[in-house]
Amino acid sequence: MARFDRLTVLNSMVSTGLVPIFYHRDAEVAKKVIGACAEGGSALLEFTNRGDRALKVFTEMAEFCDGALSHGGRGPMILGAGSIVDAPTAALYVAAGANFIVGPMLNPEVARLCNRRKVPYLPGCGTVSEISEAEELGVEIVKMFPGGEMGGPAFVKSLLAPMPWTRVMPTGGIEATEESVKAWIKAGVACLGVGGQLIRKDLLEAGNYAAIRDHVRQVLQWIKEARAR
Repeated sequence: MARFDRLTVLNSMVSTGLVPIFYHRDAEVAKKVIGACAEGGSALLEFTNRGDRALKVFTEMAEFCDGALSHGGRGPMILGAGSIVDAPTAALYVAAGANFIVGPMLNPEVARLCNRRKVPYLPGCGTVSEISEAEELGVEIVKMFPGGEMGGPAFVKSLLAPMPWTRVMPTGGIEATEESVKAWIKAGVACLGVGGQLIRKDLLEAGNYAAIRDHVRQVLQWIKEARAR
């Protein structure tokens, strides 16, 4: 079951402004990525349900977060599951320790399941109507997906004008550069979901976890600077 309550997870997303996203089939590599993100200052990580035995790897990651990571002085790390498209899969991940559920699209059944268990649900929405429907179902932070193709920061500004209560996490097309990060933050997003641009494939293949740590730290610094202006 979830280790962190719903408000803690949502507040952490908003306060830090970053949710690193990644998948790897090797649990040992995944644990090293968690450690690198934690050392870089991230309090959250979304592990996507995109490969064979993803749930098995996620379960080992959750145990690592509860054990070695938290006792190593780098925690806490709030671990969530992404690419969840149906309620049965969401239930499996919640039972395995997911503290939040993210999906590429809105599924009311997943929303109801997560509400029942007080687990945050961030569904992917591509229109203002979908965003409004998600909020009606109790979603606090909506995944704006695919973020780049939806219109980028300009879309966020247009959305928040009539709906200032809406909180969005753009994902997809978010570059881990100062220009991109600051543009999104200044547009008014609640947080950023960043995957391959942050936890790059070449760094994973080289085992360069120090570079991943430094990238996370740098993006968090850019977020802080953008919010201060």
